[in-house]
Amino acid sequence: MDAKEFRELSAAELEQKLRDMRDELLKLRLRASVAQLENPARIRRLRREIAAGETVRRESVRKHVSPGVERTP
Repeated sequence: MDAKEFRELSAAELEQKLRDMRDELLKLRLRASVAQLENPARIRRLRREIAAGETVRRESVRKHVSPGVERTP
């Protein structure tokens, strides 16, 4: 999934999707510690998808907290 697809989800769907991806990442890490994975690149891809989802989640939180105020880092 990319950021565009995450933005199309509702807040509850986004939270569930992130939770599912974290669970999958945990299971992959556990399997990797015991045996060789069939697709080890899946771990990296999942980490990046989670980061994109968290970014979208954080954007939506910031929009709801201060809708008219734009902050610069």
